[in-house]
Amino acid sequence: MPKLIRITTVPLSLKLLLAGQMKYMKEQGWEVIMVSAEGREVDQVVKSEGVRHEVVPFTRKITPLTDLKCIWQLMQLFKREKPDIVHTHTPKAGLLGMIAANLAGVKTRIHTLAGIPAMAAEGNRKSLLETAEKWTYSNATEIWPNSPGLWKFVSKNGLCPESKLRIIGKGSSNGVDLSKFNRESLKENHLVAATMRIMPGEDEYIILAVGRLVKDKGIEELVAAFLESKIVNRSKLVLLGTFEQDLNPLAPETIQTIQDHPKIVQIDWTDHVAHYLALADVLVHPSHREGFPNVLLEAGAMHVPVICSDIIGNTDIITQQKTGLIFPVKDAAVLKEALEFAFVKRDRMAVYADKLHQEIIENYDRKVIQKEIFANYRRLLTAAESGE
Repeated sequence: MPKLIRITTVPLSLKLLLAGQMKYMKEQGWEVIMVSAEGREVDQVVKSEGVRHEVVPFTRKITPLTDLKCIWQLMQLFKREKPDIVHTHTPKAGLLGMIAANLAGVKTRIHTLAGIPAMAAEGNRKSLLETAEKWTYSNATEIWPNSPGLWKFVSKNGLCPESKLRIIGKGSSNGVDLSKFNRESLKENHLVAATMRIMPGEDEYIILAVGRLVKDKGIEELVAAFLESKIVNRSKLVLLGTFEQDLNPLAPETIQTIQDHPKIVQIDWTDHVAHYLALADVLVHPSHREGFPNVLLEAGAMHVPVICSDIIGNTDIITQQKTGLIFPVKDAAVLKEALEFAFVKRDRMAVYADKLHQEIIENYDRKVIQKEIFANYRRLLTAAESGE
């Protein structure tokens, strides 16, 4: 029985980014172990995936002593379990997991690249993060960028030999669950709860953003664009995500505005994103960096029009004025115009949403993506057994 170890920095990533993958591989007859830091999602993900979980105390910050301890623990785990494949996801788990797997002699070492933190960094931090990326790639046997844009960026900048790079399907780490992100499958009680949290006024235009409330998700520009727009009195901005003050925090004045403004609603993270998408008139994703954003796949599956920044990942999914609107990253003035356009040209935005929906159905069904991931596991296992 082949053995697979899947590693993310925090258990929330196992739950959200890789949902169903471990269960699928187990159903194919593989032994699967999950690894992440401790967290409240551990019990839930063990139950939903039906596989074992091991705790390694990863941090998302730069913590050299703790990181060395994690590498040591991972090496001991790999030597004990003797996995056929170690597959990492998220930056810190990728760096430490690939180094440890290489040192422990694991033959097949995969890292899924779903965004490069160095893209949004500056100065010494940028240089340090770029070095960490190169270490991850050099210790892996294959790197799976989850978008064509990331593949081109890594190749163009000489971060990794092209021979190591492979894209699964047309991109994405896990596709989208079309049975969950489907208007016909919504539960009325969750829809009512979401409506009560938003409290939309009569004919109020609902602008939704989904994700962590941090600077590099473009929240500051979104709030500024919304408040400067001509539609602010006829709209409501709904921010579905939690404030994170540890890494890349929002400016205090932005936080205060979000908390105080009567037309802005902040809602802590929920598993019922589909129900908020069902209530939205438009999904805005103003992020500064991405790999292949799941929220755009989810919005497309739900027929929700999209406005997004012109970054790698977003532009791998959205085509300007065909499947959505794209604005220059960090440009609040153009984002304001896009919000006003979407408000006035709702029929046009609905046409874009329909075209996006068709592309999502054709290319990003989670079931198809998981089958392709498994096919690549088998390819690599065969190559390792034959000594290639």
